[in-house]
Amino acid sequence: MIDKIDLSGHNYKVSDSFKKYAVKRIGKLDRFLPRGSKKDIIAKIVVSEVDRAHNNKYEISVAMEIPGGKVITAKDECSNVFAGIDIVEAKLKGQIRRYKLEATPHLTKKGLKNLFIKRA
Repeated sequence: MIDKIDLSGHNYKVSDSFKKYAVKRIGKLDRFLPRGSKKDIIAKIVVSEVDRAHNNKYEISVAMEIPGGKVITAKDECSNVFAGIDIVEAKLKGQIRRYKLEATPHLTKKGLKNLFIKRA
């Protein structure tokens, strides 16, 4: 679980239920990271309310600082903040997967291709 999660709102008051939900969803993303970079991850979640002509929308952006200078970010705009966190979580999973392929030498794309090639 990611210990350092900063949650803030811009033109939006963050409720306790949303804070608990966001920490639960974003906090469990450390299980997809390589073992060496799980220790000192810092996640920053910013929720801002954007007024549109017909209805209100919320812009959710998450930045995860991984040791070694790598920053993984995702941003989404949605009419429901809970659904927005789910979408941002899915985006972050994909970016973490790509980061893990680059960071772990035995998980190169060439090596993965050789595992799944049928040999006659």
